[in-house]
Amino acid sequence: MTRWLARVGWRHLVGVLAVLFSLFPIVFVFSAALNPLGTLSSTDAVPTGFTVDNFANLFQRTAFAHWYTNSILIAGVAAAVAVFLSLLAAYVFSRMRFAGRRTGLLSLLLIQMFPQFLAVVAIYIMFTRIGGYWPALGFSSPWGLILLYLGGALGVNTWLMKGFLDTVPKELDESATVDGASHAQVFFRIMLPLVTPILAITGLLVFIGTVNEFLLANVFLYEPESKTLAVGLYGLIAEGNRDNNFGMFCAGSLLTAVPTVVVFQFLQRYIVSGLTAGAVKG
Repeated sequence: MTRWLARVGWRHLVGVLAVLFSLFPIVFVFSAALNPLGTLSSTDAVPTGFTVDNFANLFQRTAFAHWYTNSILIAGVAAAVAVFLSLLAAYVFSRMRFAGRRTGLLSLLLIQMFPQFLAVVAIYIMFTRIGGYWPALGFSSPWGLILLYLGGALGVNTWLMKGFLDTVPKELDESATVDGASHAQVFFRIMLPLVTPILAITGLLVFIGTVNEFLLANVFLYEPESKTLAVGLYGLIAEGNRDNNFGMFCAGSLLTAVPTVVVFQFLQRYIVSGLTAGAVKG
């Protein structure tokens, strides 16, 4: 027994401690969401009561339904458009040779070194003027925020996809070109099915990052019904309401995780099938 503990047992102990450490925040949030009193001071790690009043109050007292819809709309559209545009750019940088190619790649990498929030003043002034001409792209509009998110996501996604496209043999492109296929046909019929795993991973990362983004959304979305989940839930615990609204905040946090889990489950089969196919080909 002593020998087993010295060789293997301590690893099981470390694993159990790691699991307990990672599950504690989830259990605490779940306990707070079901707490009948709904306050931070009355919440324990182990639930002492069970009620769904926090969930009901979340929908009745706040614009949570609008926040939920806005987050799914913004994250879904931003993820889909960002993946498509990034794939187009990555295909060009990976398969074509033209003047300024290296400079363009290095510029994308250099721009990503600076956080987007550093330009928040310039962005604010820019969208203030844009909103004067096209209100649909101004403040408290999801489309203007989507446009802003696209500008920040294209650089890193392009580099990520380019590295994956570089691993696809160029002989596939050449053989299709010899058979008379155009660049568009090569892209959509040959390349697109082969890069499904990186599309799924990139789309998932963009979706999660957009749902959780707070700083820029807090600047752009100031009307109650135009806020996202991150901005709306933050308002519940701001301005001295942290203790009173903590139960509703935790209930909203649990519901916020639902879209991410659904998207992950939907994209998981593409990720696993792509990795399995790559292993077999290798």
